[in-house]
Amino acid sequence: MKSPLHLFIALSLLSINCTLMAQNPTFEIEGHRGCRGLLPENTLPAFYKALDLGAYTLELDVVISKDRKVVVSHDTYFNPDISTDPDGIYISKETRNNLYLLDYKEIKKYDVGRRGNKGFPEQEAMKVHKPLLTEVLDKVAKYAKKKDIPRVKWNIEIKSSPNEVGKSQPPVEEFSDLVEKIISAKLDPKDVVIQSFDFNVLTHWHKQIEAGNYPPVTLAVLLGGEANNDIAHVTKKLGFKPDIWSAHYSTMDAQKVKDLHSAGMRVIPWTVNKLEDMQRMKAIACDGLITDYPDRARQL
Repeated sequence: MKSPLHLFIALSLLSINCTLMAQNPTFEIEGHRGCRGLLPENTLPAFYKALDLGAYTLELDVVISKDRKVVVSHDTYFNPDISTDPDGIYISKETRNNLYLLDYKEIKKYDVGRRGNKGFPEQEAMKVHKPLLTEVLDKVAKYAKKKDIPRVKWNIEIKSSPNEVGKSQPPVEEFSDLVEKIISAKLDPKDVVIQSFDFNVLTHWHKQIEAGNYPPVTLAVLLGGEANNDIAHVTKKLGFKPDIWSAHYSTMDAQKVKDLHSAGMRVIPWTVNKLEDMQRMKAIACDGLITDYPDRARQL
């Protein structure tokens, strides 16, 4: 028989868990670049694995090639830490190559997985290429159907910087049109989040949605650890209130989450990789989190 103390502790833990469930009835786990901690980032195997681990929202990044293809890639160049050129030579900082200056048929020849990633020791090394967004959407849809996963949601980050227009990316308007065309052809807008650190991107999408030119996708503002991420400052700078506030998890606390909820925004911080940090994000009533390790998030 359990002692009164054991029963008290058990009931207390049950109360805490019920409170968390009430605060987070649909706590959303997003697989960052698929599952970067386990498989090469932004690749088909990583997206498949994330789904296998229960991360049914897939976060990915897109850039534009010379021939105006939408390529799934976090960087506008070949990362020298993980990339190998078509001749089998490791990419260096000097030879990393700007994707915006290469046609996709050339981009596809580079390998971005066989070297592994020293920053993620659990990541399995394998030969793999940067896919097109169309390829990812089509093949993940088939994989999800095979696995009886009824709904996959997408969090698509447009990798844009005002200083890079004409250098490693097209203008925001052209960039956005290229992405929107694919989304409109292949996805239900209810399943799509467009996020960016570039406020110009979000402002453009908001205006196009309001005008009826773009589908009514969800818009998320990305924020780092910068000091001035005050809610009023950010919304004024954007010119509208985003649907989701996605800041670095270190900037989040219970009061900030409460204020954001009061302002009508969901809160999904990035990139949360330690279990104790995941638990804290859930405890302060965030609506979900973005992680490189969906396997760890399963313990929540």
